[in-house]
Amino acid sequence: MGKRAKRGKIETLTLPVAGRVVVGVVAAAALGYGLLWRPASVQPIRKQAAHQVPAPSGPTPSTPIHVAAPVQAPAPVPVPIPVPAPRIETPKAADAPGRLVRQVVDYVSHQPPGTVVIDTGNTFLYLVLNGGQAMRYGIGVGREGFTWSGEQVVARKTEWPDWRPPAEMLTRQPYLPRFMAGGPGNPLGARAMYLGDTEYRIHGTNKPDTIGKRVSSGCIRLTNDDVMDLYERVKVGAKVIVLPAQAAHRPSQGAPPDAGVSSQEPASPSNRPSAANAQPQSSRPKMADAQ
Repeated sequence: MGKRAKRGKIETLTLPVAGRVVVGVVAAAALGYGLLWRPASVQPIRKQAAHQVPAPSGPTPSTPIHVAAPVQAPAPVPVPIPVPAPRIETPKAADAPGRLVRQVVDYVSHQPPGTVVIDTGNTFLYLVLNGGQAMRYGIGVGREGFTWSGEQVVARKTEWPDWRPPAEMLTRQPYLPRFMAGGPGNPLGARAMYLGDTEYRIHGTNKPDTIGKRVSSGCIRLTNDDVMDLYERVKVGAKVIVLPAQAAHRPSQGAPPDAGVSSQEPASPSNRPSAANAQPQSSRPKMADAQ
C-alpha cells in the first residue's frame, strides 16, 4: 500500500476517536456542572405553633376539632376581717304598754328646763323641756312600804355602775352578792344617776318587764334604752322632785299633773328635811334597789 493510502486510513480512524473523546469530555463537564450547580430539593421544616394540634396520621375526620381555651385559676376571695363584738351589749327592752313609751308631752310647770319630776303614783318621770313640754318616761317605783318623796339633786352619774348591796339589804337577803361589777346582768342596768348623798338612784334595769310596776326598794328604774337617753339629757346638779304617791292623780288623756302646783310639790327648803334626807313614806330606812 502506498504512503498516501496509509495516511488516509490513519486520518479516517483518528477522527472518530478524537470526536468520541471530545464528546465524552463535554458530557462529563455537563454532568459535573449539573451536580455542582443544581440545588438539592430539600423541603423546609416548619415548626408547629404551641397552640396548634398536630394533624392525625390517619384519615382526616369529618368533625372539626375544637381546642379548649386554657383554664385560669380563680382569683383568691378576700377573707373578711371579723369585727370585734362590743364589750357590753344593752339588753333589749320588752314591749311596754303605749303609755310607758318615751315621748314628748305637753307639760305646764313652773320648774326650769332640766328639772326631773317623778310622778310616783302614775309611774312616770318627766324631764322638763322648753315651751311647756316635757319628755315623759315610764318608770318602776318602790313597792309598798318603800316609797318616798322629797327633793334631791343629781350628785353624780355613772355608766354601767357596779352594785354593792347595803348591809340592811344583805340582812334581809343574805344570798345577794357583796359586790357585782357593772354589765348586762347587773340590776342597776346601763346607767345610774345618784341622788344627793342617799342610797337612792335613777338607774336602768335588766328586767324591763318591771317598768310601770311597784317592785323596787325605793330607787327609780327605767329601761336601759330610756335611762341612756335620760343620762345624756340630765346634768349633774339638776333638781329632782319626787312627788308623794297619794298626792298624784292620774290625769285625763295622758296630760301630766302640774309640778308647779304647791299641793303636789315637796315642801319648801325651810319646812322639809335637808337634801341628804328624803321623806320616806314608811318607817323603813333608806336602802338601795335589789329587785
